[in-house]
Amino acid sequence: MEFLPLFLVYLCSVLTAVALLCLCSGRRESFLARSVAGASQVLSFVIPTQLQRVTQRVLHRLFHTRSCLFVVLHIALQAAVYGEYTWEVFVYCWELQFHLLLLLLPYLLLAGNVGCFVLCSRADPGIITKSNHASLVKIYAYDGVLFQKGIVCPTCNMEKPARSKHCSFCSMCVHRFDHHCVWVNNCIGAFNAKYFFLYLSTLTAMAAAIAIITAAFLIQVVMLSNMMHGSYIDDQGQEHAVEILFLIQHLFLTFPRIVFMLGFVILLTLVLGAYCCFNLYLALTNQTSNEWYKSRRYGCSRHLTLQPHDRQVVYKNIYSQGVWMNLKEIFKPPTVLERKKK
Repeated sequence: MEFLPLFLVYLCSVLTAVALLCLCSGRRESFLARSVAGASQVLSFVIPTQLQRVTQRVLHRLFHTRSCLFVVLHIALQAAVYGEYTWEVFVYCWELQFHLLLLLLPYLLLAGNVGCFVLCSRADPGIITKSNHASLVKIYAYDGVLFQKGIVCPTCNMEKPARSKHCSFCSMCVHRFDHHCVWVNNCIGAFNAKYFFLYLSTLTAMAAAIAIITAAFLIQVVMLSNMMHGSYIDDQGQEHAVEILFLIQHLFLTFPRIVFMLGFVILLTLVLGAYCCFNLYLALTNQTSNEWYKSRRYGCSRHLTLQPHDRQVVYKNIYSQGVWMNLKEIFKPPTVLERKKK
């Protein structure tokens, strides 16, 4: 047990290093990437070998295998937020005569979000098998840059269709692979991309709705108490007008859980909102996260693939067919028959 605190410190350090390396992806020679690698090497001399092995197994379990851990964490966070909203914010707002439909909006969004979550996590993302390989390989053309014809997946022992990728989490190739989402414990591919888009949109709307209602409640409390026109006396006995910082401190002391929840959902709204906008951009331009990342990484490299006469290949998205058709493709993935008609 005496090694537990040391193990937790080491685990947190490695998790931080992994996060920083993810941010540095595509910039292998960056100063930050070298610094993180150097820090990891220094820690390896300080931390016992046994603890390093345990940490590696934990990290492999978390980030390289399918696990329900993040699903449980996702449910626990939602339960905590909605529990606080139900038992305090909803009751206070009802007493202040907020409109009932506004107070019920987060629950309606939660119902839609749970439905999208179940569909996204249980639906087939587009698993490529020997039975459907012949049809899936005809849907998208190879662009010759990100997707080359004749590349065989060594694990599945099949030629990779264009826009597909082998998922190391699920150990299978996925048609129009976007990414593996640990929060839904499933890959995001051609056949469940629409559910993921709706899941992400409703999750962002949930956080925004709770943040707006909670902020409106606190503002109403301040307005009814007429606190902004008051004053306070500091430790030196001097009188000061109420400032924003003092107001936030007062609200935190009065409603600590509500203010903490508000800060959390505001941060969540900003992060999810940015990610939702990014996914909307990918949908409108008919790209996947995998393709966007590979194209950026390709753009950063000077001599990945050269045409004859040493002319560098310029990547061009050949799958975009206009905003409306791109968005339609998310909700109605194309089939071989539809491609032939075009």
